[in-house]
Amino acid sequence: MRGRRNVRRAGVIALGAISLALVGCGSSQDEEALSVGLIPNQNPEEVQAQYQPLEEYLSGELDRPVELEVPTSYNAVVEAMTSGELDLAYFGGLTYAQARERADISPLVTEINPRTGDTKYRSAIIAPANGEVEEVEDIEGKDFAFGSASSTSGSLYPSIMLDEAGVDYRTDLGEYTYTGGHDATAQAVANERVAAGGLEYRILLDLVEQGTIDEDSYRVIQTILVEGYPWVVRDDLPENLREEVAQAYLDLEDPELLDLLRAQGYERVEPGDYDEVEEQARELDLLTPTE
Repeated sequence: MRGRRNVRRAGVIALGAISLALVGCGSSQDEEALSVGLIPNQNPEEVQAQYQPLEEYLSGELDRPVELEVPTSYNAVVEAMTSGELDLAYFGGLTYAQARERADISPLVTEINPRTGDTKYRSAIIAPANGEVEEVEDIEGKDFAFGSASSTSGSLYPSIMLDEAGVDYRTDLGEYTYTGGHDATAQAVANERVAAGGLEYRILLDLVEQGTIDEDSYRVIQTILVEGYPWVVRDDLPENLREEVAQAYLDLEDPELLDLLRAQGYERVEPGDYDEVEEQARELDLLTPTE
């Protein structure tokens, strides 16, 4: 009897030791989920589907659950980041400048654009192919379509191009409208509902390649370079986690995933890379979200 009691006691001790070891080690399921937000620069459902493989990639690299969210407006992403509901967000330069006015956040990386080979991309003003607009100056007094009011390439930089041509978007246009997305702006121009519109040029080229927009339906009036979309984290996240997130992007080599993300790779960015965006937005009354 004494022998069997000793065996049972040894078994209980061993099970207890195993349980303590498991608690100490933890697992990816025990880690708090990383909440990631994306700006709806196109249809939110399409953006959600586009970035689903990224959710799986980050979850594997960070060994923790990742929850992807695509709110219905740019401002909703800014609000979620400033209220602490999001840990990581994919902003445009303007939404980052708006958010950093209200929260302690920092940019980590931006994508290398396959079309330009660097971190910059282009904003464009386009007009119907058979319309009257041939130069930006011709837009004065005519109807114009922006994307979202908080879009860097669909609102801020078209406003900058208009301003440099002597056309103040606040006072010198016929009527202007915010379509909510680059794809909607392209359709508004292609269908001649407006005299001109501003949008992200590479999205326009994607729409042409997809057959959504006829390349003979519009002409490009002017383009301008824009610093890339930054991936931004809250500063109160642990430093090692922020670095792990940055490294996950810098290590990304899967060609299919990079293609989905419209990236050739990633580079680190600094807050100062977006100072010009903030300065221009302040001058054009676009630093405060309005939608």
